Amino acid sequence: MAGNQDQFEIKFRLTDGSDIGPKSFPAATSIATLKESVLAQWPKDKENGPKTIKDVKLISAGKILENNRTVGECQSPLCDTPDTVTTMHVVVQHPATEKEKKAANKATQNKCMCVIL
Repeated sequence: MAGNQDQFEIKFRLTDGSDIGPKSFPAATSIATLKESVLAQWPKDKENGPKTIKDVKLISAGKILENNRTVGECQSPLCDTPDTVTTMHVVVQHPATEKEKKAANKATQNKCMCVIL
């Protein structure tokens, strides 16, 4: 995150290697607001885009960023040097459908069977 301590230049790297941004954000910007920005700027030609911020995970310096944190709180001294653009990786994870949840529960139940001798 770059330049002035109060402003950070951030670009969002999508899983296909393309980017959204860079764009400047104040240090007080919440991660939830960054996710809203990603939603608003999501390329229309990309399939399986996020529908809500709950579908979006932002990763910076190997950490999943929490919605209630601010950009300033999440900066990494190793990665976020002055006059650079910080890259945050975007992962889209849609919520599981009821059918998927039931299948996962059934698979877990099958794996948990024990034999007591």
